[in-house]
Amino acid sequence: MRKSASAYERHQNILQLIAALESVRVVDLAERLNVSESTIRNDLEQLDKQGHLTRVRGGAVAKTPTFPSTTYVDQKIARSREEKSWIARWAASMVEDGDTIMVDASSTVMLIAQYLTDRRNLVVFTNGVNVAQMLSKEPTNTVILLGGILRPNGNALTGMISESVLQGYHIQRAFLSCSGVVPKTGFFENDLQEAQMKTLMLKATQQRIVLFDSSKIGKMGLTTFATLQDVDHVAVDKNISANAVEQIRSTGTHVVVCGEQTTRSYAPPQKAADTVRIGFANLSEHTSFSRDVRRGVEQAAHQHGGIELILADNQLDADVALKVADHLLTQDLDLVIEYQVDEETGNLIAHKFQQADIPIIAVDIPMVGATYFGVDNYIAGKIAGVELGKAIQDMWNGEFDQLIVVEQTRTGKLPSTRIHGQIEGIEEILSKIPTDKIAFVDFDNTTENAAEVIEAVLAHLPTSAHVAMICFNDDAAVGALQAARATGHIDNLKLVGQGADRRLRMEMRRKQNALVGATAFSPEDYGQRLISLALDILQGRPVPPAVYMAHFFISPENVDEYYPADTQDTL
Repeated sequence: MRKSASAYERHQNILQLIAALESVRVVDLAERLNVSESTIRNDLEQLDKQGHLTRVRGGAVAKTPTFPSTTYVDQKIARSREEKSWIARWAASMVEDGDTIMVDASSTVMLIAQYLTDRRNLVVFTNGVNVAQMLSKEPTNTVILLGGILRPNGNALTGMISESVLQGYHIQRAFLSCSGVVPKTGFFENDLQEAQMKTLMLKATQQRIVLFDSSKIGKMGLTTFATLQDVDHVAVDKNISANAVEQIRSTGTHVVVCGEQTTRSYAPPQKAADTVRIGFANLSEHTSFSRDVRRGVEQAAHQHGGIELILADNQLDADVALKVADHLLTQDLDLVIEYQVDEETGNLIAHKFQQADIPIIAVDIPMVGATYFGVDNYIAGKIAGVELGKAIQDMWNGEFDQLIVVEQTRTGKLPSTRIHGQIEGIEEILSKIPTDKIAFVDFDNTTENAAEVIEAVLAHLPTSAHVAMICFNDDAAVGALQAARATGHIDNLKLVGQGADRRLRMEMRRKQNALVGATAFSPEDYGQRLISLALDILQGRPVPPAVYMAHFFISPENVDEYYPADTQDTL
């Protein structure tokens, strides 16, 4: 067996790999360097603190992405780089595992790639050579190059391609940029063939998104490739003028204004509605569930009309959530929707908004004085516990060696009742579980941390042991499955999740029998109900103190019935 390298040698190897590849994955590094995944996670955390790389879910990326270099590309990226990064970060949040997307060869779109290192199984159509090289480094991605003539700058392929090339593909969204934009005229390009390419890209895609920094407004080029009415969203940096925002909105296009901390979403104007300003502080843009919630809120605000949405990211961090709240207090809001994870911090945030006489809706984690919306915790837990009990009865004759409970104590007492519900659900089918058979594990609400702490517990159990597992949410469940595969326990594991988010639904379609299923929280439906609830509050209609989602159980047997595979990831 090959001897493991020292910490110093590992760090040097990691830095050499990230310099060459721009992004690395924990699982790949662990195999390459002959150490555990938890050791690699610790290495990456240290290197991040030292400023050598940027830690992301599942791995790390280069501190400053080193795109395949040409003078032309480097110069374009250097222009308005910070603003382009804000826009690229928002655009990447629109992409999930398994999506099919179209991207062009622009410098702004190239920056999106650094935020997609944790996405898997993407199908990417592009005419950008550099973009293709970056996204093809993830082996599960499929990258398809369009065009045939390499431009002199060495980055873009151009040339006439027929519409038949793209027929038969379900391309969900296109991300394009432009050389200039004039609201009354449209989007400009300086190269005729590239403009023709972009027109075809837009025509072949369901959702069309154009990204540009504010310096492009008012600039013209050789030819237009689309009007404002031809696209669904434009995303621009916060330096855009209020007048320019209104000019773009007046064309019927949704405008997203990106800043370092917050993102504003401006729906097209509605004649019959007075505009209200609603703030939404999201749990995190690094979890699939909360990204689905945020997208739903954006969609609902757009559909209702008359809503200016100010978005922010709490980053699963109590201190960040407090800073976000302070920033939102300066935005002249009519109402705020707060989605954060820490019970104690939530009550401090609630007090801030109550002092400012701003009504609050608390998502999934209760806050004193706020209207609660989200999970009916005990019921959701009980549903999953009963199904796990049935699986143990059927597969193991009602016997198991260890129950691992993956909880998150900082969320407070009410969310913890979903854990109690799961335990009582199991006991309803089987019998009282002896305390010496239960191991409690606390995690920080990330899949990566769940994998690390669960792997440590499983390492002390023989692979022949029958292990049952209940989880606070799907981040824990996905991490548990990763840990079980890494330690060889996957064949003797029975597990249930909470949420049934898109990642766990993908797991249900795998050929393995460890995942019994998950209680569905339907994050894709949060948005409509949250916006309707917000408008009821603002219009003085009576609302209950708590509004719950309806829950049902998703399993490998019924997942395609509730979430057909060909439509589950569309917006």
